[in-house]
Amino acid sequence: MKKAEIYYFTLTDEMLREDKLAWFENTQFKQIEFDKIIPDEKGNWLNQTDNDFDDLTPLVDKEKEAIFKFSSLGVSTNRDEWVYDFSEENLKQKMQFFIKTYMELLKKHDTSWNESIKWSESLKSSFNRKDKIKFSKDLLIESNYRPFIKQFYYGENILSDRLTQNHRDIFGVDLNKKNELIGIHFGSRLDFCLISTNLIPNLATFSLDPARWLPLYIYDKDGNRHDNITDWALNEFKSHYQSDLTKLDIFHYVYAVLHNPAYREKYELNLKREFPRIPYYENFAQWADWGKQLMELHLNYETVEKYPLTRIDLESAKIPKAKLKADKENGVIILDDNTHLSEIPAIAWDYKLGNRSALEWILDQYKEKKPKDPTIAEQFNSYRFADYKEFVID
Repeated sequence: MKKAEIYYFTLTDEMLREDKLAWFENTQFKQIEFDKIIPDEKGNWLNQTDNDFDDLTPLVDKEKEAIFKFSSLGVSTNRDEWVYDFSEENLKQKMQFFIKTYMELLKKHDTSWNESIKWSESLKSSFNRKDKIKFSKDLLIESNYRPFIKQFYYGENILSDRLTQNHRDIFGVDLNKKNELIGIHFGSRLDFCLISTNLIPNLATFSLDPARWLPLYIYDKDGNRHDNITDWALNEFKSHYQSDLTKLDIFHYVYAVLHNPAYREKYELNLKREFPRIPYYENFAQWADWGKQLMELHLNYETVEKYPLTRIDLESAKIPKAKLKADKENGVIILDDNTHLSEIPAIAWDYKLGNRSALEWILDQYKEKKPKDPTIAEQFNSYRFADYKEFVID
């Protein structure tokens, strides 16, 4: 049997809709000049790559040796408004209400799925199994919710649809062990990006698509810490560079390489389809040091030396209304009716994490928004930007 042949034709994206329709109306099929396509080894028809990506070292691979043993997605809750909050006290009150309501319904065997709390199929299954929940203040932990955005999170398995053993492998049984993680987004919907954290991350850290997280360490059920970077990787790097480097050096090297603009440009198409692979650059020590410095900035951003912005405060008898808007062209951030920040360098907006710059993530997450959940909107809508204004400026 003869193999199928693939032919392809496209109109330019720049053509207007009306022009495209007119083209179809006035063009016969036999007049179209098709290009013959030969799929590559991975079945890609279009945007085929011609580089050495397949020869690079895999970060994670279930079938082959790789740099890391283990990776994981972040936490998925299906009720973020309930189990996350900037205020630890408000989160405590929400959880006490939620758990009390759940337990009262469980006691009555009431399966009407009372709408005063947020149900999901996972929570309904727990309810039908008669799983009990008890509030514990020890489960109120700090988390990485969005890039450079920390919130308190209630780490109860039943109340998060996907709080799994993976997360306890990373942060220990009680989710309180120290670790550092590299979170990577790859795929076609957003540009490739990454960030580091030392807190338990949310599934949608970059909003549209989940990030995959590579921890430096793994913890066993007894709380013992183990390296997540493989011995194989250590030996490969030592052999290549003829140097007595460490697994932590490799961790930092990976972070630097994945931030390298030249790397992202060269492998742009690969990174839309596959998890990153790592090349061996000259001067390993320099790259590892760059990665270390960059990670320290990303992990400890709240303590770094402040950039000399100009702050303008206007006097007003009224309580200022929160704005949190950016005027990129003029290098200005409008926080509220009273306070503007100016002289923001244009390059600051270019540092993108997903579909927003780092600054835009902060402006978006600290806005005053009416909660979608009716119970939270009525009883627990305590957030006011004014309470966090100075922190946001810092």
